[in-house]
Amino acid sequence: MADQASDAPALGSVRTAERPAAGLSPGAAPAGQDPGVASAVPDRATLRLALVVGGLVLAVLLGFGLGRINGGGDAMATGRADSALADHTHAPGLGAHSHGADQDAAAEAGGLAVSRDGYTLTPLTAEFTAGKAGELRFQIRDGQRRTVTRFAVVHDKPMHVIVVRRDLSGYQHLHPTMAADGTWSVPLTLPSPGVWRAYADFTALADNGLQTATTLGVDLIAPGSYTPRDLPTPATTSKVDGFTVEYQGVPQPRLTVPVSFRVTGADGASPQLERYLGAYGHLVALREGDLGYLHVHPEAELVDGAIRFWLTTPGPGRYRFYLDFATGGEVRTAEFTVAVP
Repeated sequence: MADQASDAPALGSVRTAERPAAGLSPGAAPAGQDPGVASAVPDRATLRLALVVGGLVLAVLLGFGLGRINGGGDAMATGRADSALADHTHAPGLGAHSHGADQDAAAEAGGLAVSRDGYTLTPLTAEFTAGKAGELRFQIRDGQRRTVTRFAVVHDKPMHVIVVRRDLSGYQHLHPTMAADGTWSVPLTLPSPGVWRAYADFTALADNGLQTATTLGVDLIAPGSYTPRDLPTPATTSKVDGFTVEYQGVPQPRLTVPVSFRVTGADGASPQLERYLGAYGHLVALREGDLGYLHVHPEAELVDGAIRFWLTTPGPGRYRFYLDFATGGEVRTAEFTVAVP
């Protein structure tokens, strides 16, 4: 066993210095040497024991030092675990607020750029004649500039296009169709001159099955004399086609809160609301100034007769709300100006 241990790889130079002369047993003195002198030289077993003990002490010291050094790493790992918990966002109807990384994403306005989340909106038509029927055509391309042709159906449609003039007037909600080559098209009339904003709201499907929901935006031009309209003052009621829509809610920056809309007819009674895009209403919110587009999540069912949504605003300012609702087979839009303190 002692000879086997002497072949161990630890500290080879020391081991070589200890190797006995040929024909001698461990600890034996060479011929002519005083045995007392030989006995003063530690035998191999003693050296092995010393090396093992020294190695253990060194390992303990190194482990302690590395533990001190890696203290920051442990804190970062804990932070990542906390972030995973913070990624939780309340589902619609389950809470009045959300927090963490998903909350920050929800609070970020979309539609501010033609490229985002690895996708690019490429318009094929961008100039229109005011008041004349035209056609909006565009493609969505991925990071390799390939035209995307696979989209998830969300709210009954694979693509939602919102068009509004930059003074937040002239709102339109359109649903284009896609050709085999990935080109989307939809009839579009810009009723008045000015700079208009078109939003493409979609969920793309990558080849690996990954779904990416995003909103891209691009400006459209209708040449001519343009005088911006002032944004209407904030109000909690809106009238459209004989219907009165009452708004209830107190939006707060970077918090997800419920906002509700109650529809009544000319006789004061609640009409029979019909589902539109899979729910009893569809809400678009745009921020004054940069026209940031906000994602608003609807409840699938009416809540005490009202249409309820869950809204996250990125910061204070004025917003324009556009509520689409359906009665008698016709879709109508009620508009509101809402101030967020």
